[in-house]
Amino acid sequence: MGYALKETEFRYRAWTKDGVWQKGKLTTDKNITIHEGSNVFHYGQGLFEGLKAYRTKDNTIQLFRPELNFIRLNEGLDRIVAPRLSEELFFEAIEEVVKANEEDIPPYGSGQSLYIRPFVIGQGMNLGVKPSDEYLFSVFCAPVGTYFAGGLQALDFITTDYDRAASNGTGQVKVAGNYGASLYPRQQAKDAGYAGVIYLDPPTHTKIDEVGAANFFAVTHDNVLVTPKSPSILPSITKRSILYIAEHMLGLKVEERECFIDNIQEFKEAGACGTAAIITPIKSITHKGLKHQFGTGDVGPTVKKLYDILLGLYYGDIEAPEGWMRVVK
Repeated sequence: MGYALKETEFRYRAWTKDGVWQKGKLTTDKNITIHEGSNVFHYGQGLFEGLKAYRTKDNTIQLFRPELNFIRLNEGLDRIVAPRLSEELFFEAIEEVVKANEEDIPPYGSGQSLYIRPFVIGQGMNLGVKPSDEYLFSVFCAPVGTYFAGGLQALDFITTDYDRAASNGTGQVKVAGNYGASLYPRQQAKDAGYAGVIYLDPPTHTKIDEVGAANFFAVTHDNVLVTPKSPSILPSITKRSILYIAEHMLGLKVEERECFIDNIQEFKEAGACGTAAIITPIKSITHKGLKHQFGTGDVGPTVKKLYDILLGLYYGDIEAPEGWMRVVK
């Protein structure tokens, strides 16, 4: 089950009829039966989102910036030519699943959470390369621990000659194919003893794009927090939040710009960020046989502060900026 701790009982399903989303419902059926000619199998017409529910000290259940997941999902649906979801349907599905599986939301203080996976797939008989006539929207969830075993520790990464996505392709949306394409280079890195891969920009392979399935960020020696700017990067909600936290809570200057792999010595700290991993400190990056270590190789102070603030926001120990947390009632 990957980093899921167990399966949960309830999930939500809704289908389209004549191109319009219908009201869905909860089900305990973990299996989906669809036509063998469905687009999701043959033409990759499928995408997903990822968000988490957290239990606070006073037992409130809250979601972190889910409106951004809703926006990003619909932008992805536009890209694969599938009908958009209404805000009402999206949040009904999310909140019903969370409430139905409330007993499986880990307790406050455990460092765990409930990972929520909404997805949309094209289904129905179709052998022509065209958008599906029918779609399924589903949401399921599972309690999760930490993405990388061992908690917050700095890990070693290596660059790859493979590309995750093309510059004008689907890198900015969470289509399933992006992740299928990442499995081989990821396995190569794992076999070589690394935690994962660093993807470089597809046109030139001179600039850092992403860290496996996460966004990259780094801190310069003069304390500027930097993230790459590229048309093939998924716009991470965690990264967006880190940029705000760094600027407004830590008083750092922030920049979204090109990060040249041959100039990584400009950074004293680096990390990967995303919903699943939250923040993973990067100990080193190996490129063309040369290993560059950030600082002492331990978790850097700015990375640690960002991580602690994010956790504080997630679990309600730090007051979040207005509109960031959505309480499930």
